Amino acid sequence: MLDKSWSAKIEAKTAGLRKALEEIILSVDGFKVQSSGDTRRPDLLIFELGGETDKEFSLIHSLLEEDVVGEIFLTSRSSDPSVILQALRAGAKEFFPHPLKKEELLQALLKFRQRREKAEEKETLRKGRIVQILGSKGGVGTTTVAVNLAIALAAQQNIQSVALVDMNLLFGEIPLFLEIQPNYHWGEIAKNINRLDSTFLMNILTKHSSGIHVLPSPTKLNGHGTATPIIVQQMLHFMQKMFDFIIVDGGQSLYESSLKILEMSDTVLLISILSLPCLSNTNKLLKSFNDLGIFETDTIKIVINRYIKNSEITLKDAKDAIKKDILWTIPNDYRSTISAINQGKSLSQIAPKAAVTESFGHLAELLSKGEVQQKKGRMRFFG
Repeated sequence: MLDKSWSAKIEAKTAGLRKALEEIILSVDGFKVQSSGDTRRPDLLIFELGGETDKEFSLIHSLLEEDVVGEIFLTSRSSDPSVILQALRAGAKEFFPHPLKKEELLQALLKFRQRREKAEEKETLRKGRIVQILGSKGGVGTTTVAVNLAIALAAQQNIQSVALVDMNLLFGEIPLFLEIQPNYHWGEIAKNINRLDSTFLMNILTKHSSGIHVLPSPTKLNGHGTATPIIVQQMLHFMQKMFDFIIVDGGQSLYESSLKILEMSDTVLLISILSLPCLSNTNKLLKSFNDLGIFETDTIKIVINRYIKNSEITLKDAKDAIKKDILWTIPNDYRSTISAINQGKSLSQIAPKAAVTESFGHLAELLSKGEVQQKKGRMRFFG
């Protein structure tokens, strides 16, 4: 028997067809059949077409687009070539006309298993990059940077998958910024860490129209699993196998778990603005990192948000004050930014040609090409 199993869900018009499909699926090593009431994301959906094919094909396309299922096999009483063509265009991997031939379905299931095994082998070898967005002070635009950078990364041609994780424990607002209503948050993972696998994780994540997968923070602190450093480490390590980039909105608070994220991060973008309180806090944070044993490597990068060229405090002043180079500046565009936030949209939707939007695009390009230098050595904390 295989250690790994894949879940299949059956949507059949008759009990007889459901039973026949179930028997064939269970005869193949590594497959299990979900009950009709099971709402978890199946790896495979076998769907029987009825009389309303246009609506059904639209539904199939949506299920795949929203990543609600892994793959879809279709079966139908019709063997009309136009129906088969529509099925393939909708994204179905296989099409089986009635009467169902057992050998054809068995071969398709074996091919499915081979595809998944290869994909999971690549996931094992993959190590996605973790980028933590940390604020030097409240109100510097940490979530704005995290959201828009994640979306800009997803738009890069060489990036296949991006996750956005909200670890801002008290003030997580990513769902508001993206106008999404998640059913779950990372508290579910914390409570069920032993169940963590690709299927469970994809059920917890919410896919945004931009293509990014969002893992929100709990809206209440009571009754949810605690994000201990060990749980955070397990969660992020697993996500590294599934995503090219994991953008973490760390807010501006430092606690045990956020220190663990800092330790795991390939790049930390420390967000500041050109004001004395912010630059003072930035300086204090950099010194604190050093005192905690975070070696002053190229991991921590300074990003100036809401940058105005004729500011009273210049970039040179800022550099001298914090004794560290500034990686990037994001131009000030209050109107576009506040409009995007209030509408629950990204800057690329609200103001695609604005300088602030282009700035996020260029920063994403640097990150995607590895041109933001990665850490030279592993950061270490106590123990």
